[in-house]
Amino acid sequence: MIDKLTLRWFTRDISARGALVANALHDSTIDALASRDAHRLALLFDRTAQDERVFGIGLCSSDDLFARSSAFPAALSCADARQTAGKENPRVTLPGGAVLVTRHSLVAAETSVIEAEPASEMILLHDLSFIERRSLDTRRYLIAFLAALGFVVAIISMFVAQISWRGWIAGARALLRGEVGPAGPMPAELAPLADDLRSRLRQLEDEYRRARGPEAGWTPERLRGLLHAELRGDEIIVVSNREPYIHDLDQHGGARVRRPASGLVTAIEPVMRACSGTWIAHGSGTADRDVVDLHDRVAVPPDQPMYSLRRIWLTPEEEQGYYYGFANEGLWPLCHVAHVRPVFRESDWQTYRAVNQRFAEAVLREARTDDPVVLVQDYHLALVPALVREKLPQATILTFWHIPWPNPESFGICPWRREILLGLLGSTILGFHTKFHCKNFLETVDRFIEARIEHEHSVVAVAERETFVESYPISIEWPQPLEGDWASPSDCRRLVIERHGLPEHAIIGLGVDRFDYTKGIVERLNAVERMLEKYPSLIGRFVFVQVASPTRSSLDEYRAFQQQVERLSVRINSRFGAGRYQPVVFLAEHHDHAQLIELYRAADICVVTSLHDGMNLVCKEYVASRDDEQGVLVLSRFAGAAREMHEALIINPYHVEETADAIYRAARMSSGEQRERMISLRHTVRDFNVFRWAGRMLSDAARWRLRARVEERVRKHGLPEFGGR
Repeated sequence: MIDKLTLRWFTRDISARGALVANALHDSTIDALASRDAHRLALLFDRTAQDERVFGIGLCSSDDLFARSSAFPAALSCADARQTAGKENPRVTLPGGAVLVTRHSLVAAETSVIEAEPASEMILLHDLSFIERRSLDTRRYLIAFLAALGFVVAIISMFVAQISWRGWIAGARALLRGEVGPAGPMPAELAPLADDLRSRLRQLEDEYRRARGPEAGWTPERLRGLLHAELRGDEIIVVSNREPYIHDLDQHGGARVRRPASGLVTAIEPVMRACSGTWIAHGSGTADRDVVDLHDRVAVPPDQPMYSLRRIWLTPEEEQGYYYGFANEGLWPLCHVAHVRPVFRESDWQTYRAVNQRFAEAVLREARTDDPVVLVQDYHLALVPALVREKLPQATILTFWHIPWPNPESFGICPWRREILLGLLGSTILGFHTKFHCKNFLETVDRFIEARIEHEHSVVAVAERETFVESYPISIEWPQPLEGDWASPSDCRRLVIERHGLPEHAIIGLGVDRFDYTKGIVERLNAVERMLEKYPSLIGRFVFVQVASPTRSSLDEYRAFQQQVERLSVRINSRFGAGRYQPVVFLAEHHDHAQLIELYRAADICVVTSLHDGMNLVCKEYVASRDDEQGVLVLSRFAGAAREMHEALIINPYHVEETADAIYRAARMSSGEQRERMISLRHTVRDFNVFRWAGRMLSDAARWRLRARVEERVRKHGLPEFGGR
């Protein structure tokens, strides 16, 4: 590019100089031409060609070369010279190098004797080698200049970096810890970098643990160590509607303990075992009041107490309005977009507010310090964070929303959307299962309330109070069964076949759910029916066991749904059943953990067809139970777990044909492919277990907690002066 530009500049200059040379020689050339003295012209041309830029000169009279300098090539005819000089790039390459050709007409005076002579032209050949020499010199000077400039810039940069290095390092460390730097808050531009760095460090940590093996993963001991190191034994309080242990009266009038079939309990209860503390929940068992002390507390687990369960008592009217009404007829269908119209009643809302106030007051009574760590669980208690924040402004409140968060248009249906949002924004940290749900929440806040939203940091600020919104995919506790705790898969299979009268060589499919319209049970059974239609070779061999724990049976939608499922299973059995063979075994009753483990280990296929789900822990429990590395998971793409468990057969549960084909593929899958898929799934569930979920949340809580404490000290005492080093 530089060479072309230089050539263009010098070409114009050479053409101008050529015109000057021709004008200078004009009269002498005319006189010599008039006398036909070619020798005189040759001498004249040789003297002129001593200029470094002039290579040769020739005089053309008509088409003949009348005279020329000694360097002018005799082979260059006048016709060729004229043709070359008329081109856009009038260059000729000679043995000595490239030359530029210009032509200049000679015009005689009126009294000249050559007026009758043919037209004459002077041909000048200009040496272009000097341009290359000048270009080379220019490049050398330019390179030297840029090198010197780069050296100067490098010296200045090093000097500036040396001056600011310690300040940047201190600021970056403060940012990573969530603190305030010595000179105030760090620049906001660095926060996304710090978030990315923390995320990458977590990924590297997980990869390192996987490389070291299962013993290096997240465990209760590691979680206790994290709490001791980062929260320094701070008080932990969990608040949820459902309790981890229910005491019911048995047939002899004694108290029988059971664990409810709840994903929330499955996830949180191991955390409380690791962290100790207090769990506040609604006491719903028939013997719950009989086992608590004067302060409505009971130590749990019953066999080895590790934390305290504080129970809240609700009247039937309160439970109807708060739980069955607003929470499950309003928020549940609203957030699941489950094609069931949400119902919002003013009386239900008032009861919901009153019960949330009761839970918040229980937190205040149980708190032994003014800054406890409070974990608020799920949509039943959306108002609790703000209520607790009002009385305990120094508390660190983590709220986890266990169900999906809908888009702003859907959530706008709720008449009390503003109150719900402000209640949740009383949290220090608000967690969802996926980034998609976080995005929906931030857009909902932006739509309906006045708040400052920092999307790049996932922070919402209302009235100078900040809430960090983040995704924390929930999981289960990775089982560590003692020898003899679990029967072998073959024994489990034999027991299930005997108990339910299944064919000896049955291919067993399994669904485990609560009786809920969001779980896709109808769609699942329709797919089973379609599979038997398409692939009749499986009739008599394939059996689908559907476990459906009764729930919310007082609500019309749930009763109608249960009846629909029962009618559908009867229809399928009447179409394809024969004798003792029934393709659908419907178990509409509660199963404890041991019974579910037996079914998981016996089943060849586990089918999860949630129409919309925050996570769904059934699929993870199934994978965790398969230590024989066999079995196939068919998983809905609308469950949050589908974002992690890629080796499952991912399906659209609304597409009956696709689901039927996936179940058939699972039934025909080879043992080798099952093992490959199950090994990868088990690694995922083992590494990303419930202790990792809790550890991530509590680590973030510790970071925000530390930052709040530093900011409080700064407000009270001002910034310290930093001297010396």
